[in-house]
Amino acid sequence: MSIAERLHYYNRIFSAYLTSDNSQLTFWHDTPEENLRATTDALGEYYMSFSQKARYTAHLDPAGIPMLDYRGKIGVQYNPIAISQWGLGNYNLFRQGQSGRDRSLNDPNQHFRRRFLAASDWLVSHLEQNASGVWVWNHYFDWEYRDTLKAPWYSGLAQGQGISLLARAHAETGISEYLESAQRAFDSFLKSTSEGGVVFRDEQNQSWVEEYIVSPPTHILNGFIWAAWGIRDYFLATKERNAEELFEQVFQTLLANLHKYDFGFWSLYEQSGTRLPMLASPFYHKLHIVQLRVMYRLTGHKLFADFADRWQAYADRWLNRARALCYKSLFKLWYY
Repeated sequence: MSIAERLHYYNRIFSAYLTSDNSQLTFWHDTPEENLRATTDALGEYYMSFSQKARYTAHLDPAGIPMLDYRGKIGVQYNPIAISQWGLGNYNLFRQGQSGRDRSLNDPNQHFRRRFLAASDWLVSHLEQNASGVWVWNHYFDWEYRDTLKAPWYSGLAQGQGISLLARAHAETGISEYLESAQRAFDSFLKSTSEGGVVFRDEQNQSWVEEYIVSPPTHILNGFIWAAWGIRDYFLATKERNAEELFEQVFQTLLANLHKYDFGFWSLYEQSGTRLPMLASPFYHKLHIVQLRVMYRLTGHKLFADFADRWQAYADRWLNRARALCYKSLFKLWYY
């Protein structure tokens, strides 16, 4: 990347953080929040709130589906992960508004239901086969992540969150197309990344769900955890044994490797093996903490709560926050 391109990149980043300019970062960087109303043994409200994302209005297509503005050459684009999160946030708001209400179409809370089903319908209509014949939700824009991800590209994170939404759409409506699409998408978890799927198995036969399909794999933590929830939601919807077994595998992978994401004063975003490790941004550090608290609720394994507490303690110290910001900036300058 040239100096001019780097300056343009940082101008976009700082603009999105410091202004209300409605770039794509204004959608992603809401306040991570655990949803304590979510049940852990059945499909109900989603495990995170996504309430800010549910009310996103910056860029909507004629059907009301959210689009994100990436600026520059990319412009305004559909992103299946964003659409799934928008749908899950609206599903939560719909369920929260149902307490003591009539569930008829005259209920004023139905606009949240319409939005979550609109997102579900978008996922059904945009699920397609990749070059290996695996059903995925594609991104139709190039994306810079070390190397350029060339369109169309797919993501284990998109697969997991799409399944989480479709499982709830089926539970709410009984419409078979939602579950059938979730079943097609789940096949991507049963195939390795070399086979067109989204799971990488390392030399220890540990199973990793990859947010970005790159070689060597980078094991992005937040995408891995969100995708794992999709696997679990699929099991709750279908009771299929292979989903239960896969969740156990990725759960054990996370337990065995969580310490590798601890940098002593902050959490790491990924495990890319670079000489200078990639620290999480303040947003992603907070997201990691929330995700680990959810994992503790889902599994009862105290290690998740212990790391969440430790990483919260890191964030509570201003010196750690300052060190993390400087370190993150250095990483960006060196590798991007």
